[in-house]
Amino acid sequence: MKKALLLILALGACTAQSQDTIAREAARSTVNRVVVERFPGVPVQPAIDCVIDNASAQQIYALAVDTVGGPTESSIQIVSEIAARPETLSCLANRGLPALLQGALR
Repeated sequence: MKKALLLILALGACTAQSQDTIAREAARSTVNRVVVERFPGVPVQPAIDCVIDNASAQQIYALAVDTVGGPTESSIQIVSEIAARPETLSCLANRGLPALLQGALR
């Protein structure tokens, strides 16, 4: 609750575009930790991009709040739900697979 209040206060002084940018960057931090921890072997940057790009605003803000204390069971569930969406899987196939193959060819 305290983390959410701090994030809301920080975002309250920003423009809508700045709020979105700050929330997305904070959410990226949480998604990064979840991907590294829960999805070993997946190309991290493409996976983060695909999850963030396919998350709703509500999910972005929920993930952003968890950046302060680290991923919670809720944030792990949110990332897993987003990752299972057809749009996210398509994104991972288009962005993640080439990155995975490039890493294997090195």
